[in-house]
Parts: sequence; structure tokens; C-alpha cells
Amino acid sequence: MSGSLLSWAADRGRDLPWRRTRDPWAVLVSEVMLQQTQVARVVPAWESFLARFPDVETCAAAGVAEVIGQWAGMGYNRRAVFLHRAAVAVVERHDGVVPDDLTALLALPGIGPYTARALLAFAFERDVGVVDTNAARVLARWAGHRLTPREVQAAADAAVPAGEGWAWNQAMLDLGATVCTARRPACDDCPVRSGCAWARAGCPAPDPAVGSAGVSRGQSRFEGSDRQGRARLVDALRAEGSVSARVLAERAGWPDDPERARRAAASLVADGLAADDGAGGLALP
Repeated sequence: MSGSLLSWAADRGRDLPWRRTRDPWAVLVSEVMLQQTQVARVVPAWESFLARFPDVETCAAAGVAEVIGQWAGMGYNRRAVFLHRAAVAVVERHDGVVPDDLTALLALPGIGPYTARALLAFAFERDVGVVDTNAARVLARWAGHRLTPREVQAAADAAVPAGEGWAWNQAMLDLGATVCTARRPACDDCPVRSGCAWARAGCPAPDPAVGSAGVSRGQSRFEGSDRQGRARLVDALRAEGSVSARVLAERAGWPDDPERARRAAASLVADGLAADDGAGGLALP
């Protein structure tokens, strides 16, 4: 089965710019950006970010406000803070060299199990299983039942052919993203359908991927949410440098709900995305 998937990926795998490098910093930036953001939006943002912060040292030496500014248009702005904190930690703890050890990677700010293993596979070509929502969905369907977090990671690790960690994991991500999709999976086009327990059973309900560990349940509605108000405030900070208490509710998009705006502002300060200006408003951190 591994040969079929690798051959399929060689012909039909996505040509993404971060797949042309093994630079750990560039890979890390791509992985952080790809969290909850579509590939098409990440490509230009990744290239622009690396043009401004080409290495760990440059990012670490910059103020977090600069990194937040460069993150414009990406959403989920906390990722910019985490990436900056990780860069600072790499400089302080590892002399500017992104570590190639799972324990050391997991100890970096904002680096979870997926990102750590993605770095090992895609920057250092290690034979570890990378489990994002696409790979997790494939693995659950192959197994024919929901998987626990331990089971899905064990299945991902066991599936990696020796010496093929980079290619295999890219193939798994592509298979889940383009064929074994959440809705209307293209089973007839799947190169490894014969090894899929769910497909062999006729794809009965319930889909084993639904509720399985690592499979995303979808994002909450953005329009009208607190996330939208937070995003508006961060955009205002990028444009204006500060937001006074007088216009806080207006900039958040809730002119008739100043208390909600104050709560959103406080959450930005708590997340390191803004600083309290001492007068009830916000400033860049």
C-alpha cells in the first residue's frame, strides 16, 4: 500500500513552496501559518514573512509588534505571538538552531505535538507520523473505527515506510486534503482504497472519522463573534499604533456594547497581542 500512495503523490502531490526547503525555520513558519488557514492564503503570506524574517535570529530580535504587523491578513493572531516566542526561545536555549529533538521542540512556546512532529518529518526527514486533521481522517477510515489520541499517533508512526518520512507524510496530507475529504470523499480515485476498512465495508454511516482523535470538528462562526471583534482591534492597532478608550468599542465593531469591547481588549492583553495603555485603551505590545 505504501508504494501505491507514494507513486500517486509523486504524480499528483501538491507543489507547495515550503516543500522545496528543509530549512527548519521556514518549515516552522509554514506549519504555524497552516493551522486553521487555507493553503492558498498561506503561500503569499509565507513568502512575505520570510522576506522580512528570513531566520530565527531576525524574528527573535524584532519586537513582537513587528511580527504581529507582518501577520496582517492571516487571522488567529495569537499564532504570531507564539511564533515570536518560539524564535526567542530557540535563540536563548539553542543558540539560534531549531532543535531536532521531539522533547526540545515540545518545550518551545506554542509548539504542540503536531507541529513538533511536522518539523521532524519535513525539516529533518525523520520517520515519524504527522497527524493533522487530514491524516487523522485517513487513518480513522483505514481502521474502520474511531481512534483515540494514542491510537491515531501509533497508527501514523507505524504506517511510515523506513526512510520515507518526508514523502510519506506529505502524501498523507495530500490524500486527506484532495481525495479522502471530509465531505464526499473520492473513494474511486483513492490509490489505497483496497487498504481502507471503511471503503471495503461500503462506507457505512457513521463515518469513523467523525469524532475520531485529531479530526477537526470545524471552526465556530466568525461573523459576529468575539474573535471578529478581537481581529478588528488588532487591525486597528496595526493601522494606528494605539486605540484609545474613547474609540475602543467603535474599533471593535460594537459601538453600543462598550463592555464587550473592554472584555475583548483585556483578552488581547492577556494573550500578548496588545498592551494596556494605562487609560483603558490599547497599544501595540
